[in-house]
Amino acid sequence: MNSPVIGKQRQAALAFIFITVLIDVLAFGVIIPVLPHLVQQFVGGDTSTAAYWTGVFSFAFSAVQFFSTPIQGALADRYGRRPVILLSCLGLGADFIFMALAPNLAWLFVGRIISAATSASFTTANAYIADVTPPEQRAKGFGMIGAAFGLGFIVGPLIGGVLGDIDHRLPFWFAAGLALVNFCYGLFVLPESLPKDKRTAAFDWHHAKPMGGVKMLREYPQIWGLVAVVFIANFAHYVYPSTFVLFADAAYGWKEKEAGYVLAAVGVLSVIVNVVLIGKVVKALGERRALLFGLACGTVGFLIYGLAAKGWMFLAGLPISALWAIAAPATQALITRQVPPDAQGRIQGSMSSLISLAGIFAPAVFAGAFGFFIGPHAPVRLPGVAFLIASLLLAIAAFVGWRYARPAPVAAATDAA
Repeated sequence: MNSPVIGKQRQAALAFIFITVLIDVLAFGVIIPVLPHLVQQFVGGDTSTAAYWTGVFSFAFSAVQFFSTPIQGALADRYGRRPVILLSCLGLGADFIFMALAPNLAWLFVGRIISAATSASFTTANAYIADVTPPEQRAKGFGMIGAAFGLGFIVGPLIGGVLGDIDHRLPFWFAAGLALVNFCYGLFVLPESLPKDKRTAAFDWHHAKPMGGVKMLREYPQIWGLVAVVFIANFAHYVYPSTFVLFADAAYGWKEKEAGYVLAAVGVLSVIVNVVLIGKVVKALGERRALLFGLACGTVGFLIYGLAAKGWMFLAGLPISALWAIAAPATQALITRQVPPDAQGRIQGSMSSLISLAGIFAPAVFAGAFGFFIGPHAPVRLPGVAFLIASLLLAIAAFVGWRYARPAPVAAATDAA
C-alpha cells in the first residue's frame, strides 16, 4: 500500500485520528443538551415553537454542509487530509466562542451556519482511514471512528448537561476550548496520510460543486445501492438532533442533566459495539450481512423509542438500537473497496453532500411531525412519532441493502493486502 504512513506509523496515525475525532465529537457533544433549550429560551419557552426552530437550525446546518463538504473533500484530495482537519478545528473553536456570545436567536443561527461550514474533520477522517488501512481492515478502522463518536457522546453530553444546568452558555465556552486544543494537538502530532503522488493534479472544481460531487457518484454505479443505504440511514439518524432533547422533556420530563445522562448511556453502548463487536461481527457475518443485521436492530430500536410510554421503556430500547452502529462501518468498507485511492476524499465528500441533502429535508419531517403531534391541533398526542418515522426509514434501508449490496470480491482484498 503506497502511503507515507506505514507499519508502526500507521498505528500511531490511527491513534492520532482517533483522538482528533474524539475531541471534535466532545466539542459537539457538550452543546447537544443545551442548544434546543437555549433556542427555547430565545422563543419565550414554548416547546412546540422551539421544536420548529430547532428544525430550522438543523435544516440550515445541513444545507450549508451540502455546499461545503464537496469543497472540503476536493481540497483534501488536492492538498492532503492534514490541513483540512486543522482548519476545521481552528474554525470550530472560533465559532463556538461566537455562539457563546450570541445575544439572540438570529446571531445563534449565524453561529450554526459558520459551524456547518467549518466542520470537515469527520468527512476527512473517513478518507484518512481509507488512506492508511488495507481494504480488508477498513470496517475495523471505520469502527474506530464510530468508537470515537461513542466515547465523545459519553463524556460530551454528560459535561454539557452538568454545565448547562449552571448556565446555558458555559458548554459553548468549553466546546471552544476543546476545538482549539484539538487544533494545537493536530498541528504538532497529526501526520499526513495522502502522499503527493496520490493527490489530484489540480483542485477539482467540477466535483467541488454540490451537485457535481453527487454526480461524481454516477461514475461508480457499483456503489449506488450502498450509497442509497447511506442516504436513507442518515436521513433517519437526523431524528436525534432534530427532536431528542425536546422529545425527552415533553415525553418524560427529562431536562438537561437527564438528557445528558441518557446520551452518555448511548455513548457507552456505542463504544462497546464499535470497539468490541464490530470487528467480530463483520468477521463472522461478512460486511453485507453485518450491514443488514445493524439496520434491523436500528429498525427495532427506533420502534421501541416511538412507542415507549415511560422513560424506562425508552431506556430498554437503547441496547438494541446501539447495534445499529455495526451497519455504518460495514457500508463504508464495502464502498471504499470499490473506489480508487485518489478519489477517496471526493467520494467521502460526495456522500457527505448526500447526508447533508438528507439533513436539509429530515429536520422538517421530524421536527415538524414532533411539533404537530405535541401541539394543540394534534388528533392524538404522540411525542414519539418522529422515531416511528425513523424506524420505517431504517426498514426501507435494510430492504435496499438486502437487494443491492453484494459481498466484495475476495480478490480485491487479496490484491490490496
